[in-house]
Amino acid sequence: MRVPDWLKLAADRPHDPRLRRLTARQLLEARREALELAADRSELALCSNACLVARAAADRRGRPLYRSGREVLDRLTPARIEALAKEWNDRRKEDAPGLDLGRRRLDALKKAWSTRRGSAFAGACSGPLGRCRRRTGPGK
Repeated sequence: MRVPDWLKLAADRPHDPRLRRLTARQLLEARREALELAADRSELALCSNACLVARAAADRRGRPLYRSGREVLDRLTPARIEALAKEWNDRRKEDAPGLDLGRRRLDALKKAWSTRRGSAFAGACSGPLGRCRRRTGPGK
């Protein structure tokens, strides 16, 4: 007898956490808790990830799944903690790209954020004054 796929998924992971965005205060609190949990510098990365997961992981209703980083360390494997922290970080990078953009992506963003026509009094190009001059570089 073959087991249905949905039953396999339900058996493998009783709850797949949703990772929510964190505020700056929540990140600082996670960092402070990680410093308290880590006995030495070699444990700091795992403790930091566990505290991050404790604050970011929520159930389908948005309620936190873990009370603290210590609980995450007690209940999850190091590989699972690392995977959840990586997933949270990847989503954060998608939401707010940083300085580590590739050259093509950076050029596309510059083009999208180029000068638009506006009011003549705002110092930008405007419709009544005609076409904008093509810029050849910074400050020109």
